[in-house]
Amino acid sequence: MKQRKALPLSPRKSPLQARSQHLVGAILQAAIRVLERDGAAAFTTVRVAAMAGVSVGSLYQYFPNKEAILFRLQTDEWEATSRLLVGIFTDQRLQPAERLRAAMVAFFQTERDEAPLRRALGAAVPLYEAHVGQDHFEQGRKLLAGLIAEVAPGLPSKRRAFATELYVSLLTAMGEHVSETTQSRAAVARFATAIADMFLAYVAPPTRPSRPRRR
Repeated sequence: MKQRKALPLSPRKSPLQARSQHLVGAILQAAIRVLERDGAAAFTTVRVAAMAGVSVGSLYQYFPNKEAILFRLQTDEWEATSRLLVGIFTDQRLQPAERLRAAMVAFFQTERDEAPLRRALGAAVPLYEAHVGQDHFEQGRKLLAGLIAEVAPGLPSKRRAFATELYVSLLTAMGEHVSETTQSRAAVARFATAIADMFLAYVAPPTRPSRPRRR
């Protein structure tokens, strides 16, 4: 079977001047609106250009195809999420367990607030999935493992590694559930806090008070 040729996803050129940076920003904002309105299946460069009020030729100066635009949107979203989680994981004002709980609540809230975009980007992944790297959350994953070690210092290394993957899986799976349902911010906060509490109970179960011996 003939393999499909990989599509170019890198920008044709980088916007250096303020005018070109404004143009690229307008294209990306228009792409978000088209994606949320029409979905990934109907996403085209023509519709993005029309929404941005620019010619298709101007769009092609920076993005070689629609997949490049979608990949840029997804990369921007990954980077924003990574900054959010890393910021909470390194917040020294909070205890390690509080950081794990706060990160989960904050992540679920972004899933709720950006649900249309997250769903559309998820549907678009097959268009560029061969180019998806695994390093977007590497820093956050290392910080997460360190926090779990602080919360449960006696946890064996294999179980700590599993707990790290479990936390990431909870973010991914439960976050997707949040983006697919209509809930208030208060309801999402309760939902996220409950999941975080269950996770913390798994890695560091509360110690039971010893019973006094009978004489």
